[in-house]
Amino acid sequence: MSEQQVISMYAAREEIYPREAKGRYARLRWLFVWLTQLAFYGAPWLQWNGRQALLFDLGARKFYIFGLVLWPQDFIYLALLLIICAYLLFLATAVAGRVWCGFACPQTVYTEIFLWLERKIEGPRSARIALDRQPPSAAKFARKSAKHLAWGAVALWTGFTFVGYFTPIKLLGMEVFSLAFGPWEWFWVLFYAFATYGNAGWMREQVCKYMCPYARFQSAMFDPDTLIITYDAKRGEPRGPLSKNAHGNGGSCIDCTLCVQVCPTGIDIRNGLQYECIGCAACIDACNGVMDKLGQPRGLIRYSTERALDRGYTPTEIRRRTLRTRVKVYSGILVLIVAATGAALCWRVPLKLDVIRDRGALGREVEEGMIENVYRLQIMNTSEQAHVYRIGVSGLPTLEQQTAQLVRVEATETLAYPIRLRTAHGVGRPGSNKIAIELSAVDDPSLYVKEAAVFFVPR
Repeated sequence: MSEQQVISMYAAREEIYPREAKGRYARLRWLFVWLTQLAFYGAPWLQWNGRQALLFDLGARKFYIFGLVLWPQDFIYLALLLIICAYLLFLATAVAGRVWCGFACPQTVYTEIFLWLERKIEGPRSARIALDRQPPSAAKFARKSAKHLAWGAVALWTGFTFVGYFTPIKLLGMEVFSLAFGPWEWFWVLFYAFATYGNAGWMREQVCKYMCPYARFQSAMFDPDTLIITYDAKRGEPRGPLSKNAHGNGGSCIDCTLCVQVCPTGIDIRNGLQYECIGCAACIDACNGVMDKLGQPRGLIRYSTERALDRGYTPTEIRRRTLRTRVKVYSGILVLIVAATGAALCWRVPLKLDVIRDRGALGREVEEGMIENVYRLQIMNTSEQAHVYRIGVSGLPTLEQQTAQLVRVEATETLAYPIRLRTAHGVGRPGSNKIAIELSAVDDPSLYVKEAAVFFVPR
């Protein structure tokens, strides 16, 4: 009988110990870490008109974005914001590949923070590898515990801040000290903290390689003129040790593997473009450092394009080809969406009116032969100032309002206000008659809305 061969479909994960990279792109990456985290951790503490500047109050169904108050009826603006972000991502990808992933993606940013804590507690790459290979000991347990406690503290603070966008963060802080956290607040703080701890501390490159959908479809936005991190094989090959390179028998690459050691996803960029590459440019910094020590020109690994490598374009020619058709289309669509969104927000009236007719009595005859219909007005004052509004009606002769014509609505409040409309018998045809109900602010004529309604005359 022939021997049976068992092929495993599962490969165990190989632990990656990224080496610290130093250089221009490392500094740029840390700049984005600081900018994104200052924005994320600091924004909930900003105040505007005596309230939290950024607050998504799901309970009250109000979204406060500085001076803008959005309601569920304004969901279109949130959708437009997501579309703008998507087109910004498409545009950035068409121009510079996965530059978002490498510098500003939350997964990259928090992984960078967690790696910094790991280096401070466990030491550089060689020390971390040696520590993991050591047998269990009190010293090893102490270092590992300190690292995970530091990770846990950052993760919990991140979860607390995240919930602070949905519950006023000052109130949330007082609840922490008074141990008055609600069950849902506990759930979301711990859930987001666990996600941060797991993704940035344990899974790291696996999120980028296996879980992130962007890694799978981003190649559809690449073309031969997209800036990507490339290895210049014509200059670098054949690889060889420094001695071989010094005698002119090899390429510029001395096969030091530093570009592999600094890569957070553990790939070898010299094998060409790979979907695992997140475009962080750590390999560029590492290679440039080696070239400086060898006294050779930088750029063995650099940002370039496939077409530029094939045809030997200069940096000027690469920049000239940036404004190609795809980039122009993305830019044009993005400008149109941003302009349309900006215009819609500028012309948006911070007042909404819904008219709900009483279904229990379509129309009834009251004293003096008058015909009466009853309505309920849902008046939403979406501004942050209280206003007194005047109610007006039109559409039928002799149509009169039997309730008070002036109504006060507080700032960012919704008021259900019943009104009764009457008209003389014989006015209007039997059945439904179109009318309009108007609402205007007494102190600001620009706050005006008009809503269509139906007045029912009995047959």
